[in-house]
Amino acid sequence: MANITVLDQNTINKIAAGEVVERPASVVKELLENAIDAKATAVTVEIKEGGTSFIRVTDNGCGIPKEEVPLAFLRHSTSKIKSVEDLFTVSSLGFRGEALASIASVSQVEIITKTSVGLTGTRYQIEGGIERSIEEIGAPEGTTFIARNLFFNTPARKKFLKTPVTEGAHVADLVEKLALSHPEVSIRFIQNNQNKLHTAGNHNLKDIIYTVFGREIASNLLEVTAKKAEVTVHGFIGKPVIARGNRNYENYFINGRFIKSSIISRAIEEAYRPFMMQHKYPFTMLHFNIEPELLDVNVHPTKMELRFRDGELVYHMVYQAVANALAHKELIPEVSLMKGGEDKKDTMPGKKLQPSPEPFESHRLMAMNQTAVASEKKPVEGTAFPKRLIPPMPDNVREPDELKENWLAPSAPVSNDTAAAKQPEPVKEEPAQEPAQKPEQLDLFDGRLLEPQSRIRHKLIGQLFDTYWLVEFSDQLYIIDQHAAHEKVLYEKTMATLKTREYTSQMLNPPVILTLNRNEEILLNRHLSVFTDMGFEIEPFGGREFAVRGVPANLFSIAKKELLIEMIDSLSEDSSFSNPGIIYEKVASMSCKAAVKGGNALSAAEANELIDQLLKLENPYACPHGRPTIISMSRYELEKKFKRIV
Repeated sequence: MANITVLDQNTINKIAAGEVVERPASVVKELLENAIDAKATAVTVEIKEGGTSFIRVTDNGCGIPKEEVPLAFLRHSTSKIKSVEDLFTVSSLGFRGEALASIASVSQVEIITKTSVGLTGTRYQIEGGIERSIEEIGAPEGTTFIARNLFFNTPARKKFLKTPVTEGAHVADLVEKLALSHPEVSIRFIQNNQNKLHTAGNHNLKDIIYTVFGREIASNLLEVTAKKAEVTVHGFIGKPVIARGNRNYENYFINGRFIKSSIISRAIEEAYRPFMMQHKYPFTMLHFNIEPELLDVNVHPTKMELRFRDGELVYHMVYQAVANALAHKELIPEVSLMKGGEDKKDTMPGKKLQPSPEPFESHRLMAMNQTAVASEKKPVEGTAFPKRLIPPMPDNVREPDELKENWLAPSAPVSNDTAAAKQPEPVKEEPAQEPAQKPEQLDLFDGRLLEPQSRIRHKLIGQLFDTYWLVEFSDQLYIIDQHAAHEKVLYEKTMATLKTREYTSQMLNPPVILTLNRNEEILLNRHLSVFTDMGFEIEPFGGREFAVRGVPANLFSIAKKELLIEMIDSLSEDSSFSNPGIIYEKVASMSCKAAVKGGNALSAAEANELIDQLLKLENPYACPHGRPTIISMSRYELEKKFKRIV
């Protein structure tokens, strides 16, 4: 056996660097967080070759005094905390004092820094943990940190890096996260001499979301604001229409720190569960302000994980905040008839564009505009001209004779009464050239379909394929899936019954006999009181057999042997089901088997009654399995497909 020896300091530094500096993105993270801790309002990050050959981070923060610059590169040297007690109240992004020492031990580092009170700046060079030079230099206030040739002295680590493109993508993702976590800081990201990102630092989170994620995400956001005890949350969540197949769009920040938390993630997904399909995940951008003493951030060197003192409080607050933001919103997805090769800007979810005139109207409109310009110097009493060069499409399609008459007499004056009669109601969308105004697609359906006074204006057109009901309202066509809608109605009724415990038992004669294995028997006995409270009457029948003598009356048609076996199978798949509410939801979900099926023709009276019940629900937009119950199609889409609009 080899003798035990103490490692030299150089080896210790390189081992420690492996915990902090995993790839170029790790270096950028530490330097960018240091810049934010230094109260910088503008930071520029520049990399080349994915950050392996060159990383430069420049900020306008407070800088470092000359006498403290060498100390900054010693292990466990920091200005963020003074003693172990400070760990319980740390509010800065960094506090370990290992970042600069780790970076300097595996790269060639140059730092130029100047404080506000210093006449000159300081230039300091260190390579592989060995100091090379320190000198005075003229410099602006702030700090510029340059790291070259990452892992130049640890080739074993360098060969495990990915391609420059991949490493650059990791750096870009990290810079975006930090920009989103600090909208008050202007951040510029330059990759291979090309500007990739630039935020304004104007405290407007939605502007950064638009810059990073694009128009589709920014146009489908719901604001979230909540406060409870020492926890405050604000930000935005996405409508279910922009759900993704992974959790990459679930972003949340605690005290300005980007973290991953199973508690917060589970609360978000649980609140979204009634609104979206399984294996789909929402877009969230939430900022939490939590008192530092309620957190433990000293969990991992990357500071991506933390522990809550009261995880249950955080869970319930996040769940309620997200659920309240989704409640009472019309989340009906709008479908498009466009194909993939057609103009993508017309197919944005919830987007309704300004109609263009039909081809044979162009001459008439041109003449009318010319007449309007000529009449500005000499207005004619009782004459009015459209203010817009391209009027919106009329609600009623013009007859050919009327179109021909208007075309042949383009310069005829239009009276106020006639103009008012022929002009449709103005489209409520804000013009694209006025970005300062709120985009209409942010709350396209708010206050329309589900308003009680709107119900009498619903026009039931008929049933399609004995499955879908067509409803006309305003300038939208709504398509309702009768099976999904009935599922949702039954689900909500059953859940309301279970929560208020207003249920009765229906006796079975003869009783249903269940034969269970040992594990199923244990689970049933563990939750037997819950089944009894719900209206089931189950008693031992000898051995491993149980007799079901009564079932909930509202589940009588389906609460037979298959249902109970399926329930117990579900429980045995996940032994964590200790919450009776989860069993309630499983029973309610299974009650959807009693819903009317697709292909079963309903009468108009039955359809109207189903729609009435559906629209009274708090969340009528998705069935218990996440499928949409209602979709919509705009009149504009139909008229464009029929070439009435070009």
